[in-house]
Amino acid sequence: MNLNDKTIQALASSLNFRQMRQKIITSNIANADTPGYKTKRIDFEAALARALDVDGQQQLNTADGGHFDVGNGGFGNLKPEVYEDPNGVVSDDGNTVDRDAELAKMAENKILYDAAVQLLNKKIGLMKYAVGSN
Repeated sequence: MNLNDKTIQALASSLNFRQMRQKIITSNIANADTPGYKTKRIDFEAALARALDVDGQQQLNTADGGHFDVGNGGFGNLKPEVYEDPNGVVSDDGNTVDRDAELAKMAENKILYDAAVQLLNKKIGLMKYAVGSN
């Protein structure tokens, strides 16, 4: 039984990235009154999808030892992109933070974080059951 399978790696990565997103949203809210502050965003869904290779299109033949496994579960090199949100409305002082939108994003992120924790707990529970039933 593989204790470090693709599902557990994906859920663990998702939890880490959701925690990073929460910090960025919190920073945005804390800087809502800072003149010239630009709203920050983090994009990890695309990197996570590449690591999971959800559509099967990124599989490369890595039969040679010199090949790099860039799809098919490459969780070791996931790097989310943090960037300034170009879609923000600029206020008179140059700030682009919409406090209400940030609070909504924070609530959504928390719900998705909690869902990932529940899925991880279920996966671990299934593994415990499988080990205990032998």
